Amino acid sequence: MRRALIIAALALPLAIIGYTQVMARTGSGTPPPLAPEVQRADMVRVDKSDRRLDLLREGTVIRSYKVSLGAAPEGHKGQEGDERTPTGSYVIDWRNPNSIAHLSLHISYPNADDTARAKAQGVSPGGNIMIHGLPNGWGFVSGLHRVWDWTNGCIAVTNAEMREIWALVPDGTPIEIAE
Repeated sequence: MRRALIIAALALPLAIIGYTQVMARTGSGTPPPLAPEVQRADMVRVDKSDRRLDLLREGTVIRSYKVSLGAAPEGHKGQEGDERTPTGSYVIDWRNPNSIAHLSLHISYPNADDTARAKAQGVSPGGNIMIHGLPNGWGFVSGLHRVWDWTNGCIAVTNAEMREIWALVPDGTPIEIAE
């Protein structure tokens, strides 16, 4: 019996890793179309301390979402691998319908100041910071993902929320991330 428990204890993490690797390659499915222009957000605002992402149109919040952040959320992202979510003014500059997480919108980090700061410290600023849903195959976790900050610096929402954000936020939308 003890041997079976040891084998199960070793096999479970390997099975989870294998499942995650396979699902990462499956993609997000067909993304929703952009909403009509009159419904789209013209600004994204993230409050890291509140773990909240707001979509605004003409200064009015049209949607609000609870989020998970990078695993070390306090402070500005300084370098690749620090697991911090950046703070500052950026733009949603492209989208990935085939992300390893359910859909993703790219945040234009690093900007010129981020790059200069990292260069002065002799480190890479990192990049590929996204707003995204859950890793492919893990959508069943839904809102439970908010129990802790778990990304590498990205902003995570549920898959259903990501589909809504995808439809409401066109490329070129400014995003303000505040501490």
